Amino acid sequence: MMRIVRFFLYALVGLAASIGALFFYFLYSPTPDIPQLSGTMTRQTMQVDGLERIYRLYVPKALAKGAPLVVVMHGSGENGAQIRLGTGYEFDRLADLHRFAVVYPYGFEGYWNACNKVGDYAANTRNIDDVKFLTVLVDKLAHDIGIDTHRVFATGVSRGGHMAYRLALEAPQRFRAVAAVSASVPTPDNFKCKPASTSTSSVLIINGTKDPLNPFEGGEVQIFGLIARGTVLSSRASGQYFADLNHITGAPATRTTQAADGIRVEQTLWHDDSKPQIELLAIDGGGHGMPQPYYRNPRILGPTAKEPNGPDAIWAFFAQQSQR
Repeated sequence: MMRIVRFFLYALVGLAASIGALFFYFLYSPTPDIPQLSGTMTRQTMQVDGLERIYRLYVPKALAKGAPLVVVMHGSGENGAQIRLGTGYEFDRLADLHRFAVVYPYGFEGYWNACNKVGDYAANTRNIDDVKFLTVLVDKLAHDIGIDTHRVFATGVSRGGHMAYRLALEAPQRFRAVAAVSASVPTPDNFKCKPASTSTSSVLIINGTKDPLNPFEGGEVQIFGLIARGTVLSSRASGQYFADLNHITGAPATRTTQAADGIRVEQTLWHDDSKPQIELLAIDGGGHGMPQPYYRNPRILGPTAKEPNGPDAIWAFFAQQSQR
């Protein structure tokens, strides 16, 4: 009898060890080194519609008045500190190099009220006005640190990418360009945003072809088969959606480049000199999350491409829009 008991105890210990090893393998991500930066990071709060809203602000040392601002938005269940880490602190490095401010706002209870109808989190069910929060935040930073309101840009990963789409549609007068990573435009049956006009912000989309959450070719967004977020367009159709809104006619230009580790990047560009620019970067074999060399996403989210450097490509896109 004792031999049988010992057998089951050993089996349970072995099973627990296996589960622990799998958990570590698929969910662990090494913490990136914090770079040496010139400026300061502060955590601040403000009141919008009776709610306390939180944000983290990075301002390089001796930043001149009239500098650009980049808004970086986190994914589902995260916060501003986590997206800063998850992008490898690269936006802070770029801010030091190119002299702009970076703000990492917090979604309501970890979520953004983006364009998708499906979703039982409070930001969605309570219809939190995140467009208002982010535009009021821009106004506050214009007053506090003197950022240039004509050079305000927004980017986000996953749910933050969906919020970037909403800003491009509903507040293009405030956000000159946006970049959405690991996010596609919801299909019409799952779409609740109301475009402010027939012209949107310039839009950059960065999606991986092996994303296990946001299907590159379109379909239902599922979080590991447990939580559904409704259906989305394909990555290319998402770019075409914005091109059509901006009345960019003609076929887009496409070219393929080779990045590190055998990764191919296909660029699709919808272009008209007089209209907002729409661009899709398809990361062949890329998973869910920002491609960049400083941080590896949990393996459960698919491969993290080290190149292209996503934040670098996003800032280059934003800077290009400033010159248009």
